[in-house]
Amino acid sequence: MFGTSIHWTTFFYLLLDTVIVLFTLYYSTRKYSSGYKRFVTLGILFITYNFTGGFLPTYTLPGPIIFQYIITYSVAIVLCVYIVFYLYKEYDIIVLRFNSSIRNLAILSACSFVVLYLVPYFLTESLDYARLLFTIPISVIAFVFLWLFYKRISHPENPNAYILRRNRLSIISVTSIALLPILTVIGDYQWLTFTVMNAAFYAITIIEIDRHLFFLENKTKMYEVFAMSKEQAINLTKTKIIYEDLTRREIEITLSILSNLSYKQIAEDLFIAENTVSKHASNIYKKTGVKNRREFIIRYRQKAK
Repeated sequence: MFGTSIHWTTFFYLLLDTVIVLFTLYYSTRKYSSGYKRFVTLGILFITYNFTGGFLPTYTLPGPIIFQYIITYSVAIVLCVYIVFYLYKEYDIIVLRFNSSIRNLAILSACSFVVLYLVPYFLTESLDYARLLFTIPISVIAFVFLWLFYKRISHPENPNAYILRRNRLSIISVTSIALLPILTVIGDYQWLTFTVMNAAFYAITIIEIDRHLFFLENKTKMYEVFAMSKEQAINLTKTKIIYEDLTRREIEITLSILSNLSYKQIAEDLFIAENTVSKHASNIYKKTGVKNRREFIIRYRQKAK
């Protein structure tokens, strides 16, 4: 396409991802900006992935071809690590705890690329051999992580339709990551590889849209909660759903507390640890000027009258 190696499907995803990011920037500027920086960053990474993977490698550029592969692989690795970071940070979906932070995951990925891809290439000068040696162990690790991820969030004790939708879409995102090494080994089929990878971004986009609609459905409750602080009482008449005072995750916890769910029930519904719920709740009480759950609910009921 356009005399380059980019496939028309990749170019389409490049345009679509750009539109999504630009709309998010425009909307966050007009409405609210809290909590959308990570999503915009994720979108920019997907745009970069589509651009570099679609147009590279090309023999029209000067220099060794391996430099172009270093660029494309590096962008793909950063993107995959950031997707996991996004799921961990935005939705508290934590699969691995022991010595497996996002930082360690990034270091492991970078070292694996150097040791299993670059070193074999410079020793053999064979891109196919280096690709095979790198992707096979990475594929095994990716599918083990996918299995742990699925096991972690696929068996709810107290099904919640909103959270179930989020977790199913999150599984799509992680599955895309797990499939990437295999698709790389299969061959340069852009229409397949980029379709699978961009499915991860579209799944997360649907999650964010669903979360926004969920907040809109519960905006009456949240107006009363925001009115519990002086700043929000002054701005109560404004038609905002997300404020700087409460994060989007804290709003979800707040709605669960107002539904008279215990911390244990909330933890089971959201697939997170009970102490994580407790930490979020403490932040909520601090931001709304109350000491504990009982005082929070009493003040909310007073505001709602």
